[in-house]
Amino acid sequence: MPSGNGKKKTGPSGARSAKALNGVQRGGRRGGGAPTAGRRGLPWVTVAAAFVVVALVAGITVYLLPRFQDRASTQAFVPSAANRDPSTKIPGVAVKTYAAGQHAAATQRVAYDQSPPFGGPHDQIWATCNGVVYPNALRSENAVHSLEHGAVWITYNPRALSAAQVSTLAKKVDNRPFMLMSPYPGLDKPLSLQGWGRQLKLDDPADPRVDQFISAVRGNQAIYPEPGATCDTANPALFDPSNPPPAESGPPPAGAMPMSGPPAATTPPTNGG
Repeated sequence: MPSGNGKKKTGPSGARSAKALNGVQRGGRRGGGAPTAGRRGLPWVTVAAAFVVVALVAGITVYLLPRFQDRASTQAFVPSAANRDPSTKIPGVAVKTYAAGQHAAATQRVAYDQSPPFGGPHDQIWATCNGVVYPNALRSENAVHSLEHGAVWITYNPRALSAAQVSTLAKKVDNRPFMLMSPYPGLDKPLSLQGWGRQLKLDDPADPRVDQFISAVRGNQAIYPEPGATCDTANPALFDPSNPPPAESGPPPAGAMPMSGPPAATTPPTNGG
C-alpha cells in the first residue's frame, strides 16, 4: 500500500545512479576523468614551425656541406714547409724538369715537346698574368714565360666546353694575381692547367682538381724558377694584353728553337787562329 506522503524511497543503488546521471549532465566522464571540453589539443602551429626550421637547416646543410668539403680538399693542397710541392699528390698531374732562363727572339718559335707547353725556352717578354682572361689564343712563347714567373695558365678547347663552362673557369682567373686563361684550339682534352713543370688535363671545369692545382702551383716558390718576378705588363709595345701577339698554328718551322735552348755561346780564339 502506498505511503501516505506520496514520496518514493530511494535505496543505495538508486542514489548511485542519480549521482552518475548528474555527472553526465555536467559534461563529465564516468570514472571521475577530466571534462572533454577542457582537454588541450596538439600545438599545430609549434609543430609546423619546427618542421619549417628542420627543413631550412637541412637545406642549408645540403647547400653548404659540399662547399665546405671542397674548401677542405683545397686546403690540403696549400704548400707548406712540410709539403712544399702538393701538386705531386693530385691524380693526373704531369711533372717535368725544365731549364730556366732560355730566351727565344720575339719572332722565333720554339719546338715545344708538350701541347700546351709548360716549360722550356720562351720569349723574353711574358704574357701579362695578373688575372687576365684572354678571348683569343695566346702565343705559347709568351705564356710559358709567365709560368716561369709563377703563374698558372688555364687553357681550354673552345669546341669542347660550353659558354657556361668557360665562364666557370674565367671566374677562377679574373683579376686574380698570377693567373691567366686563353683558348687553345686543337687541345686534346676539354681543358688543361699549366704551371712551370706541371700540367693537369681534365674533362670537366667542375672537377675539384682544378682548384687543387691552382692552390698547389700558383706562386709556389718551390716550383717556379723566378721568385719575386712580376706578372704585370713588361713592355706594352711588345706585349699589349688588350691586343697580344697572336698564336701561331701548324708545326714549328725549321728555324724553331729546340727544347735544348739556344746554342751555347762560343768564345772566340785568343791566338788569332
